[in-house]
Amino acid sequence: MEGVEGRRVCQEFSAGYYGLCAVGGMLSAGTTHLAITPLDVLKVNMQVNPIKYSGISSGFSILWREQGPSSLWRGWSGKLFGYGVQGGFKFGLYEYFKKFYSDLLEGHSRSSIYFLSSASAQVFADIALCPFEAVKVRVQAQPYYAKGLADGFPKLYYSEGLSGFYRGLFPLWGRNLPFSMIMFSTFEHSVNFIYQNIIKRRKEDCSRTQQLGVTCLAGYTAGAVGTFVSNPADNIVSSLYNKKADNVLQAVKKIGFGNLFIRSLPVRITIVGPLVTLQWFFYDTIKVLSGLPTSGGINNKKLEEAKLST
Repeated sequence: MEGVEGRRVCQEFSAGYYGLCAVGGMLSAGTTHLAITPLDVLKVNMQVNPIKYSGISSGFSILWREQGPSSLWRGWSGKLFGYGVQGGFKFGLYEYFKKFYSDLLEGHSRSSIYFLSSASAQVFADIALCPFEAVKVRVQAQPYYAKGLADGFPKLYYSEGLSGFYRGLFPLWGRNLPFSMIMFSTFEHSVNFIYQNIIKRRKEDCSRTQQLGVTCLAGYTAGAVGTFVSNPADNIVSSLYNKKADNVLQAVKKIGFGNLFIRSLPVRITIVGPLVTLQWFFYDTIKVLSGLPTSGGINNKKLEEAKLST
């Protein structure tokens, strides 16, 4: 498929291609996470203080009344820069690892390639995100902790040292690894299903608008499926960062096993579905404008010839 100017900015699977994917992931993730900062502020407060912030509308009302409208944008810098960095690693490395594992594991199922690629990328993405998340969650749940990253980073370092930035790394992996694996795999399979069973045409035979429409539909499906899987770990992360518990087991005991799945779930569904949809849309739009095909599928001739099982 040709780009806006009739040629591709770079060839697929080149260093420039992976760099473009990283930039696309950074822009798409950073801007979309920034846009939903008010919902994220509410989500964190619902997790840390579920009695006070018991619902979406009442929670917003309490925040607005007690802390003012500016409280809804607390932690915006952590959302923009933290998740921008995470998105760059996640999307860029996913593309790299998908090609790497498809070449290495010839004859394996597509699902195994998607799971391995997304998990490998997410490990590095969360290491990059963790310091930003540590400050962001404190800023959102503790009104007088800091104004943002500029004063939050040094304050956290002086009070807790380097370990304070990575207190929630394992729960973060526990939240994001399953979500990423489910999200990417669901997206890939959804794209294939839509083209094969709904549109009944090859991606290459569809217009850019149609391709981006498929991206949005598959993206929303992927976000919705991944939300429920990652909700328990998301609650644990918020509890640990705000010192409601000293370790994972204590957090689980205090929150309750059943509540891990349902606490803040409605607001997370409200956040994640549209968020993931917009991320994939912006990401694929950047690829299309660069003359590259939209996402979905393993572009590997050996795998295609082998007719891998799904």
